[in-house]
Parts: sequence; structure tokens; C-alpha cells
Amino acid sequence: MMRTFFVATVLGIALAAAPLATQPTQAQQTKTEKSTKAAKPLTPGQKAARDRQKKCGEEWKAAKAAGKIQKGTTWPKYWSACNKRLKGA
Repeated sequence: MMRTFFVATVLGIALAAAPLATQPTQAQQTKTEKSTKAAKPLTPGQKAARDRQKKCGEEWKAAKAAGKIQKGTTWPKYWSACNKRLKGA
């Protein structure tokens, strides 16, 4: 008798909770709405920044492979210096 009651209770809770699990949360709905919106086109400044970052990334990889990066230099430090150099050019 007690076992039947326990099984029925667990089954009832599981069935009651099942529809709740399939409904998206507010955060999921907002994320879906953002991903379906068309992306804004990049500004000329953003395009230039991305181009500089790609160029610096290529330089970083080549210098790192050749062993020309000073010990302790990290990508953020290298990127900062390279970005300044490319902006000035």
C-alpha cells in the first residue's frame, strides 16, 4: 500500500513538472529574439579594428613560431603595441 502511494506520488510530480520543463525561460526567449534579429553592419572604424586585429594575429603567430616573442609577452600586450603601431602607420 505504502509503495503504491509512493510510486503514484513520484509519477504525479514527474507528470506535473514535465510541461514546465518544455517551456522556454525568459532568458532563452530573449536570446532567441536577439539571434533572429538582423545584425547591424559594421562601422568603418570597427572594420578597420578587425583588420588590424587579424593582421596583428598573423604577425603574432609567425613571430611566436619563429621564437621572436620576448619571454613574458602575452597576446594582449602584443596586440596593444601592434594596434598602436598599425594605427600610426
